Amino acid sequence: MANTILVGAQWGDEGKGKIIDVLTEQADVVVRYAGGNNAGHTVYVGKQKYVLHLIPSGILRKNKLCVIGNGVVIDPIGLVEEINGLAKLGVKIAKNFVVSETAHVVFPYHRELDARRETVKGKNKIGTTKRGIGPAYGDKAARVGLRISDLVDPVLLKEKLSKRIAENNGVLKALGGKPLSFKKVYADYLAAGVFLKPFVANTVVLLHQKMQGGARMLFEGAQGTFLDIDHGTYPFVTSSNTTAGGACTGSGVPPHRMDRVVGVMKAYTTRVGEGPLPTENAAISDLLHGMGREFGSTTGRARRCGWFDSVATRHAAMVNGIDDLAITNLDGLDTLETIRVCVAYRRGKELYDFMPNDAQVLAECVPVYVEFEGWQTPTDKARTFKALPPKARAYLKAISELTGARLYIASVGPGRDQTIFV
Repeated sequence: MANTILVGAQWGDEGKGKIIDVLTEQADVVVRYAGGNNAGHTVYVGKQKYVLHLIPSGILRKNKLCVIGNGVVIDPIGLVEEINGLAKLGVKIAKNFVVSETAHVVFPYHRELDARRETVKGKNKIGTTKRGIGPAYGDKAARVGLRISDLVDPVLLKEKLSKRIAENNGVLKALGGKPLSFKKVYADYLAAGVFLKPFVANTVVLLHQKMQGGARMLFEGAQGTFLDIDHGTYPFVTSSNTTAGGACTGSGVPPHRMDRVVGVMKAYTTRVGEGPLPTENAAISDLLHGMGREFGSTTGRARRCGWFDSVATRHAAMVNGIDDLAITNLDGLDTLETIRVCVAYRRGKELYDFMPNDAQVLAECVPVYVEFEGWQTPTDKARTFKALPPKARAYLKAISELTGARLYIASVGPGRDQTIFV
């Protein structure tokens, strides 16, 4: 496998964790390049369920190096808990895991600011997970953030953290929040820094050394294309670049060393939180929720669900340069007699074959659908493309043609063996 970027082609929660886990078998190094612990990847190995928030999914396979790149914002307390939680499940984490010394740190004041700002916005809230990701990236852009290199240096941590807590306590007070105790925060983060220090390295140099040695790399994104700070449904987005370009800036690996992009998408569409979702459909939501599906692995929130939106995925293919498609959750549609796919948007007399950049305009769009016959046959036992019902194969091929990228993987369940290479 050449160097591969894997991205979500919708609004996140596309099932990237499983696809990354499957593709990691062909890779030597797995790199997480953006986002924070507001993301969640769920992977099943046999009957064991693993929920990962910061650590790359490749950690579940032996002899794979997992790297958290410079583009990620890290909650050290959460990362320590994740490492310890995986250890209890028998997952060994030692020299197979490395953290960038230049990744930025999420502190309690980031989480408090996140929550308070959402409260102040009221009905105009974004729907953040309140994990402090946005404020942490804000500090990074404002050049006042602390990085992992500061976290593992007790003197620098004390000096810089005292100033940041004093300043942010004033902001929290203005927003109606409670001030934080520097003594407690410092003690907690000092301990986390001591724990994490053995994992910290210059990951840019490390990744280039690995490439020179012929290592195959898989770059793991968080969230999805339409939550990208530049290309998403702004302002209902995350605070990082979730698209393929973020793999370069978030890892230090240049564009000409990237060989292909795999886009992951569900056979329908989902979204968590606020913002436009043109194909949202109550009946589909009720169907999937009734099956116990589509609840966030990080927040537990019920996802909003709708029909497949080929206008959105075509745009995602363009922005990311998607070569291959991995289509997940096909089995979620097994019982339907008729399946709809959005091929355009209508707003008044205007017809759009692309996504409007204005979120309000997008919210006013009505989907234009074409219909496909459902296969009404279970697909979860299929292990080859030919074993799928003919109507399911036709549906997958149509999605590929409408999106403009090759069909590569079809997933019919959470298990590793429920993965069909086309």
